[in-house]
Amino acid sequence: MKEMSKKEAILEDLRRSVSTWDIELAKRAAKEAMDIGLTPTEIVEKGLGKGMAEISQKFDEATIYLPQVLAASNAMEAAMKVLAPMMNGVELPSKGTVVIGTVHGDIHEIGKNVVGAMLRGAGYNVIDLGRDVPIENFIDAAREKKADVVGASALMTTTMVGQKEIVEFLEEEGLRENVRTIFGGAPCNKKWVDSIGGDMYCPSGAEAVAMVDALVRK
Repeated sequence: MKEMSKKEAILEDLRRSVSTWDIELAKRAAKEAMDIGLTPTEIVEKGLGKGMAEISQKFDEATIYLPQVLAASNAMEAAMKVLAPMMNGVELPSKGTVVIGTVHGDIHEIGKNVVGAMLRGAGYNVIDLGRDVPIENFIDAAREKKADVVGASALMTTTMVGQKEIVEFLEEEGLRENVRTIFGGAPCNKKWVDSIGGDMYCPSGAEAVAMVDALVRK
């Protein structure tokens, strides 16, 4: 069996650090990758991204659950922090830009965090606005970041109206033609999203990547 080169071994460690949610390995492998001169694109596409793709597949197959997805995302973020000094001015290849957040008045964000982790692993530039986000912030971010998709989660019936307002504000600001929307959360369903003029209802984090892929291709 052919022995792995130093580069191959580091890329394998990067992949494994995410797929096994090993933060210390992620940080160590990221530093080693920098030391031997791997490019940010190689590190993400051939290492960290492959690990996140495995996590996405396992989540789809229900062999892992939300805590493991979030742990894998934390490992990937730990590696990216180590890489920060070499990332200045570097633009990684991206499938598109997605702005996500939990609507104003709602502080739940586990589902949103899972979606964000999945999308990052799939190659999207994800702008996570956090929780309890004013509608104007979604619109401002969509404009400033030239977003392809805006996604908003609402976990309470009293905050669902925020999703409707996002669609209305995008239309008022002349952004609706170029920005697609995807909405989710416990009280949401396809009928609701259709009724407010949204583009896609996302029932689970496991389906988010395929749905955003479809929106970006439109």
